[in-house]
Amino acid sequence: MKTSRLVLGTVQFGLNYGIANTHGKPSDEQVADILSAAYHAGIRLIDTAASYGESEQVLGRVLKRLGLGDKMCLVSKIPPISPEMTRTEGEAMIDASLEKSLKNLGVPSLYAILFHREENLDYLPVLRKWQKKGVVRFVGTSVDGMLPPGIGDCDAVQIPSNVLDRRFLPLIETTDRKVRVFVRSVYLQGLLLMPEEKIPEHLQGVVPIRRTLTKLAEDAGIALSELCMRYLLSFPGVEGVLTGVDTVEQLEMNIALAERGALPDDLLKAVIAAVPELPENVIRPSKWNKR
Repeated sequence: MKTSRLVLGTVQFGLNYGIANTHGKPSDEQVADILSAAYHAGIRLIDTAASYGESEQVLGRVLKRLGLGDKMCLVSKIPPISPEMTRTEGEAMIDASLEKSLKNLGVPSLYAILFHREENLDYLPVLRKWQKKGVVRFVGTSVDGMLPPGIGDCDAVQIPSNVLDRRFLPLIETTDRKVRVFVRSVYLQGLLLMPEEKIPEHLQGVVPIRRTLTKLAEDAGIALSELCMRYLLSFPGVEGVLTGVDTVEQLEMNIALAERGALPDDLLKAVIAAVPELPENVIRPSKWNKR
């Protein structure tokens, strides 16, 4: 079986997440159906975090029930470390968080452990300690605002990127680096696909751009969702594309889109040319409530 480049995001398993989420948190039974479908489709990487509500606990229960705990590669994250903590307190928090994540997930080791905030990257030596023990394979950070100094010391980085968000394009345009780059926010938390009339007023600036992208997709004979997914798969530096789902149907749609691979070069260039540089309060969900 061919391994998929998709990474299953699981924030929805523990929180009501996403601007377009109308389903709420799925039940354990629904999660089991999603995980089973993911496994049989060749998805082997699952992303979670200590800060995702009950996501780790749900995953631990359901993976054990399905007998998939040792067949899936798990990535989790260390919660943000307060700048008011002393170095010793911060290191102790990291150790406690990682141990709790392992317990919640019911596994002896992780594929990767990342910091949830890039500003905590100076604690990377603490994660290296766990790596040397064989408890984690790769260490690094999730990024939201900017690439911090020392990013090249990471084994793995998770960044936001999509047809509207070009901030980290240089990182994914080439494979000439040791850092494994995983991309999230394919559909910008649903903003790229939700009905126009439901787009909040403070985000209405995306509407004309989205219409242009929709026209490009239609002219190519594909849906906007396919354009969004295949856009990211067009960059050689993308190790995996993370998508969160609430239902098996959503997962199957993403799998079908990913299987179609990269966009044709001319369409990729047209997409890049169609999108102007956008302000962070539009492309960064963490800024949406800070207007």
